[in-house]
Amino acid sequence: MGRPASPRVLALAVGSVVTFALAGCGDDGADFDVSQQIGPDPVLPEPTSELFPDMRIAEVVGWREGEAPKVPEGLSVSAYATKLVNPRTLHTLPNGDVLVVQLREPPGKPTTRPKDLIRGWIMSMARGGGGPKGESNLITLLRDTNRDGQVDERNNLLTGLNSPFGLAWHGGTLYVAAADAILAYPYELGQTAISGTPRVLTPLPGGPINHHWTKDLALSPDGRYLYASVGSNSNVAEHGLESEKGRAAIWQVDRETGAARVFASGLRNPNGLIFHPQTGVLWTVVNERDELGPNLVPDYMTSVQEGGFYGWPWSYFGDHVDERVHPPRPNMVEKAIAPDYALSSHVAALGLVFSNGSALPEPFANGAFIGEHGSWNRSAFNGYKVVYVPFEDGRPAGKAQDVVTGFIEGDEARGRPVGVAIDGTGALLVADDAGNTVWRVAAADGSVTPRPIDTDRQSGDATTSGASPDADATEQSIQAGPPNDTEPEKPQTGDPLSPGPSQMEIAPAVLPREAVQ
Repeated sequence: MGRPASPRVLALAVGSVVTFALAGCGDDGADFDVSQQIGPDPVLPEPTSELFPDMRIAEVVGWREGEAPKVPEGLSVSAYATKLVNPRTLHTLPNGDVLVVQLREPPGKPTTRPKDLIRGWIMSMARGGGGPKGESNLITLLRDTNRDGQVDERNNLLTGLNSPFGLAWHGGTLYVAAADAILAYPYELGQTAISGTPRVLTPLPGGPINHHWTKDLALSPDGRYLYASVGSNSNVAEHGLESEKGRAAIWQVDRETGAARVFASGLRNPNGLIFHPQTGVLWTVVNERDELGPNLVPDYMTSVQEGGFYGWPWSYFGDHVDERVHPPRPNMVEKAIAPDYALSSHVAALGLVFSNGSALPEPFANGAFIGEHGSWNRSAFNGYKVVYVPFEDGRPAGKAQDVVTGFIEGDEARGRPVGVAIDGTGALLVADDAGNTVWRVAAADGSVTPRPIDTDRQSGDATTSGASPDADATEQSIQAGPPNDTEPEKPQTGDPLSPGPSQMEIAPAVLPREAVQ
């Protein structure tokens, strides 16, 4: 094996290829009305084949003094916490304390294709100016002691983590989903530091590629299970399904024993896991596949069915076949569930929270807020905002509305929204990882809830746990896909004759290296 290329050679290669790619873009999607792709029945144009996707990079310039995002009449916006380092996710504890997760991508991901190099360079352009210089991979506690919407205390609860993302709390334990495991820390509400040694509740797929490395968490309403999102290890299984074991899925994990199984699969990159507060149904937002053109495939929000298969990698939005994946699997396409609600293409939806019980005014009292991080692979920007989808009877019921905007102007990004949460006063919080800020969006009249909304809800009704009454996760069996009733063929984008296990085969989890015991 030859020596790796020097940074100078790689930089020159990236510059040359990006120049070629940008100059060679065809249909850039600028004339496409993205509103056609918002809702339950999105317009899906014919896919296009392209050597490199359309690219447009918004240079992050940060927020100048006195600047803030924009919100509609009836709402106000203010900075809740500043001078953070890549804040991505937010979690409100039952006592109203807010946890903000600051993180960086795991180091050492291999570059196997020119596209990987280009994507890495693009992502580096989209980071916050102050973020990479400070300490990250930590969890910070923010406390508003008098419930006036301003942080009075700020403490780093945990440091030195391995790219943490998802959080949940139950009965004296804080659960942290890192890049390769769910860790359980002893933690009582009100504490401002954690000194106890964690235990590994269950390992999660990691490895040298770890393409989609963020792992989100949700606690079932009855407190029995944790649900963890695990994104795919590729765009469309181009590395083969050997590298997709346990991925493109949502896991169900027994909170006490760590026994785990795949709850739903075929979800390319799910994030924003949350249970609906009225129906007890699990919901998620999903980043769909790339390189089919600027207007494919729409990212989406969907309810998650136990045992449900949502198409990846063989199809998208139900029976729309991805011809790049070989061999074809018509039996799997037939099983694929169409998601509930499209958000339009490449918005990079990463955050999801329901507004029920919040102190926000009536137009935002019953629905879902979604953090859209923003596109990089279409020449007309999409996303870069927080939208609101109204609900009725636990289901989407209307067009998404722009709520928090102003993150992008021209070719410059002041910030990029990621995670969303409801704080202890009933206001909306938005993590801005490029602006290194958490924003607070409240009712303009200053209304607050009488007490904090319990994010980690509990219920005595076992039917709201996300699992059927006879669901059994007593064995550590991670099934990387839909039920094991299909032929053991290997989808891939390379040699269709290459041997390998099916995504439906049992994929036992492997303890991560140097895991804390």
